[in-house]
Amino acid sequence: MDSFIALLPDLLTAFWETLQMVGISFALSILVGIPLGIFLFVTDKGLFWENKFLNMLSGLLINVIRSTPYVILLVLLLPLTQILVGTTIGPIAASFSLSVAAIAFYARLVQVSLCEVDKGVIEAATAYGATPFQIIKEVLLPEALSGLIRGLTVTGISLVGYSAMAGIVGGGGVGDLAIRFGYYRYETDVMVITVVILIVLVQLLQGIGDSIATKADKK
Repeated sequence: MDSFIALLPDLLTAFWETLQMVGISFALSILVGIPLGIFLFVTDKGLFWENKFLNMLSGLLINVIRSTPYVILLVLLLPLTQILVGTTIGPIAASFSLSVAAIAFYARLVQVSLCEVDKGVIEAATAYGATPFQIIKEVLLPEALSGLIRGLTVTGISLVGYSAMAGIVGGGGVGDLAIRFGYYRYETDVMVITVVILIVLVQLLQGIGDSIATKADKK
C-alpha cells in the first residue's frame, strides 16, 4: 500500500500523458482520417470523382504506413518530429507519430464503411440532381455513421496500445512507467497496476463506442 501511495504522483502524471497522446491523435484521426477515407471512396472506380491515379497513390501511401510496425514508424518519423515539434521526447512529440498511424488506420476503416452503403441510394440521389457534396453530407455519412463510429472505437483502442509503445523512446505515459519501474526495476506490482489501467481505459472506450454506434444504428 505504501509503495502504491509513493507511486501515485508518477502514476497520475503518466495517465495524463497517455490521455494527451491518445486525445491529440484521436482528434486528428477524425479531422484528417474522415476526409481522406471519403477521398479514397469517391475517387474509386465508378464513383462521381473517379481518379485512378490519385486513388492508387493515396491508397499506396496509406498501405505503406499501415504495414509499417508502429515502433519502426515512430523511429522513422523522429527527424520530422524534431523539425515540427522541436523535440522527440514527451507526449506531444509522440502524438505526431501516433497521429500519422491513426489517420492512415482510420481512413481505411472509413473507406470500408462507405463501401457498405447501398450503391442504389447513391444512384437515386444522383438521379434527383444532388451534387457530390450533398451526396457525401446527406447520404454517405448518415448511412455509414454506425460503421464510422465503430471504426473510430477500434482506432481509439489501437491508440491506447500504441501509446504504451511510445514509452520506449521517451514518449511518456503509462507504458513508459511500466518499462521504467515494472521492467527495469522488477517491480511487478507497478506492471500489474499499469496493465489494469490500460484494460480499464480500453473497456471504457469500447463500451462508449458500442453504445453510441448502437444508438446511431437505430436512427
